[in-house]
Amino acid sequence: MKKDNFYETNQLLSEYLLFHYGDLNDTLPYDFGPKDSIQFPQRCISEFLDTTILPKNAKALDVGCAVGSSTFELARYCENVIGIDYSKSFIDAANALKKDGKLDYAKKICGRIYENSTACIPTEIDRLRVKFEVGDAHALRDDIGSFNVVMAGNLLCRLHDPRKFLKQLSDLIAIDGQLILTTPMTWLEEFTPAENWLGGLPTSENTLDAIKSELNDNFELISYKNIPFLIREHARKFQWSIAQGSHWRRL
Repeated sequence: MKKDNFYETNQLLSEYLLFHYGDLNDTLPYDFGPKDSIQFPQRCISEFLDTTILPKNAKALDVGCAVGSSTFELARYCENVIGIDYSKSFIDAANALKKDGKLDYAKKICGRIYENSTACIPTEIDRLRVKFEVGDAHALRDDIGSFNVVMAGNLLCRLHDPRKFLKQLSDLIAIDGQLILTTPMTWLEEFTPAENWLGGLPTSENTLDAIKSELNDNFELISYKNIPFLIREHARKFQWSIAQGSHWRRL
């Protein structure tokens, strides 16, 4: 499958809806397993965003938003939030959730056996604060504006040129604005040529140092930590991963 349509399958859409909106019982219906790895997109916001320094009428940008749960989560704290993803099917699903507050989908149990589920937006979130659009993280539209928060969850190792993305962030984030980055560092040449990897090569610096080098003197590293996440493929197969999360302040 070509990488251009990798994220356009019904199976992956279902997996991501469950990844973004599934609760513990939906995702991990066993009395054992990595229970602290559920609802990763929401935890990226709650564990990093410093809400005490957000200005009134704060604006946020969620790049690589997938089906949008981190975008909706940002709307708890920001007046205007834009979620952007390269996948049309992901953005269509996010827009359906914005419109109706819920979206039915089928999660895989085994083989051709599926179970009906529903992704829901918490009722206390103002969905009118959120806008979704299809876009390329390498080439965001010129009139997109400036933001107090930019989130890029597990995006860097799925970009053709992650350095190009990082270099545009100083123009996207207002002074004292916040940047939240997470990456599981899954460097694969079908997504990113090896010469563009941020780390992952025997002779290269580690990923965090490589990010720091690209952000140069425009950002201060506030904190970083490991954030586990769990993606369910079917009732007996899961992907357990550990993303490196980092929180930055625009100088």
